[in-house]
Amino acid sequence: MQIVLLLVIAVSLSMDAFSLSLAYGTLNLPKKEINVLSSIVGIYHFFMPLIGLFIGNAIMNFIKIDPDIIVFIVLVIIGIEMVVESFKKEEKVKKMQLLEMILFGFAVSIDSFSVGIGLRAMHISPLICSLCFSLFSFLFTYIGLIFGKKISSIIGKVATLLGGITLMIIGLIYLF
Repeated sequence: MQIVLLLVIAVSLSMDAFSLSLAYGTLNLPKKEINVLSSIVGIYHFFMPLIGLFIGNAIMNFIKIDPDIIVFIVLVIIGIEMVVESFKKEEKVKKMQLLEMILFGFAVSIDSFSVGIGLRAMHISPLICSLCFSLFSFLFTYIGLIFGKKISSIIGKVATLLGGITLMIIGLIYLF
């Protein structure tokens, strides 16, 4: 039963990465950047639950900031950038900066931190849990980016505009 619970949590943690990757994939990223971004998300989903497990409670008691506010800020900034990008005349492929990828990875993995706080309740090794979270989030991000790229090739700049608006709406949802 614990394995089923682990898989359900892994899929749940990966769904936000998937949905945001769909939106971000509309930027028509090159294959190398899709691989790097998916890897960054996977790495975050490996370490964030472990950090949550070992120091999460102490940090949340010391720093009184809601993680949802951080996610909101990051998603709105990325969304605004995408909307602006959709109005540019150029038809070249968007190149993501490393910092942008790192922020994206952080935004979609912040929930893994809070899940890590509760990992002690599961009777499965925290390393196995983190590895499972990492693999699922890597795959879901990769698939989302590929689908987003295909959507972009079909409907073009409208997809980028809609992707940016979607990211901002998801960011707003985190506030409420």
